[in-house]
Amino acid sequence: MSTTVLSIDTIVSNPDVRGGRPTIDGRAITVSDLVARYLRGVSPEDLASNFDLAFGQVHAALAYYYMHKQAIDDDLRRDLETANRLKTELEQRGKLGKLD
Repeated sequence: MSTTVLSIDTIVSNPDVRGGRPTIDGRAITVSDLVARYLRGVSPEDLASNFDLAFGQVHAALAYYYMHKQAIDDDLRRDLETANRLKTELEQRGKLGKLD
């Protein structure tokens, strides 16, 4: 008896959408967008509600994350470094008040 591997076509990558980062099919929301919120304590139910996603889409994104954890963690780290750099530049130019 042969085994058939069934794929879930919910997570896609398109170089023209969000720089080719893994996204929910048909949406611009990336796996890392969802994971960042999930890691800050947002429940899968709230993610589905907040982003108007099916519960299965959220779980597919989380499954993809755990199967590609290092790459997604690297993306999250780069995003944080970029945000911090931009914040510092804006503060230095007087375009952003110091945040406490």
